[in-house]
Amino acid sequence: MNLKGELYQMDVAEKRDQGIQNLLTRNEIATIGELKSAVGTESTMTVFRSLSRVGYRSSYSHRGQYYTLSRIPVFDDLGLWSCRSVMFSQYGNLLETAAVLIERSETGYTASELEVVLQVEVKHTLLQLVRRERIARRKFEGTFVYTSADAGERRRQILMRGEQEARREMGGGLEIALLADELKAGIILFFSLLDEKQRRLFAGLEAAKLGHGGDQKIAGLLDLDPHTVAKGRRELFLGSVDRETVRRTGGGAKRVEKKHLR
Repeated sequence: MNLKGELYQMDVAEKRDQGIQNLLTRNEIATIGELKSAVGTESTMTVFRSLSRVGYRSSYSHRGQYYTLSRIPVFDDLGLWSCRSVMFSQYGNLLETAAVLIERSETGYTASELEVVLQVEVKHTLLQLVRRERIARRKFEGTFVYTSADAGERRRQILMRGEQEARREMGGGLEIALLADELKAGIILFFSLLDEKQRRLFAGLEAAKLGHGGDQKIAGLLDLDPHTVAKGRRELFLGSVDRETVRRTGGGAKRVEKKHLR
């Protein structure tokens, strides 16, 4: 192809790219059929070439049949964006999105809970993720809960779910501020009654309940080094607790021998 022909092809490509951008800027989302009409082509590949050049995202709902420009979505805290009931995710397709949300969840998800969040059916997706060992599942009160594949994180999520259910059953009769102060006082008092190892594990447990930033918060409350809290949390949820000893061999105060009067 001569230079004139190459310039012509470049000009055509630029016009198609601009046509796609104009349509998506105006309508926010569109199907491949609508994009073909906008740029006057019957070739799906031609449209995808233009989409790749301008930057795009495809929906995880509606079988991935809708497209938008990468710059258009304003994702929420979960990384999701909805336009006229069509769902998009910053993580890509439904499989990746479900995996990320489950991994980052405080309490895991049941299938019905995740369907409410994602607004699509997820049972087949969850089975795929379990089979690929990207997530795990276990029964909780008769219902499968989907959790992180990491053993320690899975224990923490199930623990948090149990606590959440207990709070729900108790109801909300107490003033939240008062309850928070009473809990803090109770935690500090209980903490003072424990030995060294129990303190570390207890601090780790309370930090895990708080989720992100919990190590620093509990360390501040109990006047501990955050590394000590983190160590207790890891020991507790990774199953590495030494049940036989409280302190390391030789630790603690030296034994004092009793002296008897002659």
